Amino acid sequence: MLCVDEKPSIQALERAQGYPKLPNGRSLTGQSHDYKRHGTTTLFAALEVATGKILATHSKRRRRVEFLDFMDRVTAAFPNRQLHVILDNLSTHQRNEEWLEAHPNVKFHFTPTSASWLNQVEVWFSILQGQSLSGASFTSLKQLEQHIDAYIKACNGKAEPFVWTKKKVRQRPFKGRRITQL
Repeated sequence: MLCVDEKPSIQALERAQGYPKLPNGRSLTGQSHDYKRHGTTTLFAALEVATGKILATHSKRRRRVEFLDFMDRVTAAFPNRQLHVILDNLSTHQRNEEWLEAHPNVKFHFTPTSASWLNQVEVWFSILQGQSLSGASFTSLKQLEQHIDAYIKACNGKAEPFVWTKKKVRQRPFKGRRITQL
């Protein structure tokens, strides 16, 4: 079972770094709001649910052609295996019957609308963003792609399946009132 999706428009931003001085003479590292754009990439990724490993590729665009090229890479990485692929309902993931007929060992399964959180690769994209991309500075698109590839290699080196748990929901006490009285 594989969870597949794309993270579009990842920007290679070169951030202006600043070292503001405090009144006591110490300086802080930081960044200003200024940046230079060096292009964007779309990251196609497949998360193997059983192992937690990621297979990914970069693309300039996010069309059906690029999606099916990525799926060709995925099927080549898992030869002679039955693949169940979890996808969202993006239009590029739909109406691929011709490709599926040519790959009878692949079955697409779609998450319900507005339930992208069911696709575990979305969780991984969030981890990538939070641990590696937020606040980072890149002087070129190539540097951004190399950074993401190095992060994926590191993740695959210590990969393990996600253990999804629901966080405890905090509710205010109603103090004997009925919900309709709120």
